[in-house]
Amino acid sequence: MRTLISTAFVSLDGVMEAPGGEPGYRNSGWTFKEVEFVPEAYALKEREQKEAAALLLGRTSYEAFSPVWPDMAEFADYKVMPKYVVSTTLTADALVSTWGETTILRSLDEVAALKETEGGPIIVHGSATLNHGLADAGLIDRYHLLVFPLLLGAGKRLFSAADKDAQKLRLTEHEVYANGVQKQVFDVVR
Repeated sequence: MRTLISTAFVSLDGVMEAPGGEPGYRNSGWTFKEVEFVPEAYALKEREQKEAAALLLGRTSYEAFSPVWPDMAEFADYKVMPKYVVSTTLTADALVSTWGETTILRSLDEVAALKETEGGPIIVHGSATLNHGLADAGLIDRYHLLVFPLLLGAGKRLFSAADKDAQKLRLTEHEVYANGVQKQVFDVVR
């Protein structure tokens, strides 16, 4: 079974919306506008590209990343790996042709089936709504979090507000950087 990893930049209060400068949100760009850049705090992002075998996105994140990431050297490893987009509305003609193999999955059942295939880890970037569904369905195996020392209040949150049983996590890796950013890697305990 493949490991499904959710990776996110989050504020201390769990907001993940618009960390890189996406328009339409009052705190847009908070990862670089509000916290000093310390390169070692982002080493996890490079490692994820080297370790991942596939990229999984929700439609909104796909539509945000696909016009930009294919031409960025920082994301070259993602260009060549298989990509999966979970959407009930996206059509094949809306896929970006310059970003390599991309498959549309129509349900969380299809994500569960993908996890049962041979291959390495599947990584999920952004994709707030997808993350909620994956977590609520018990499909996430690991979280890679960079937690920023900010309270943003409003915004999309990484974790759903569903009323469900407690989910235990095991901290497997952590580090604190000079700018206050914390790396936290958690495995989901089953």
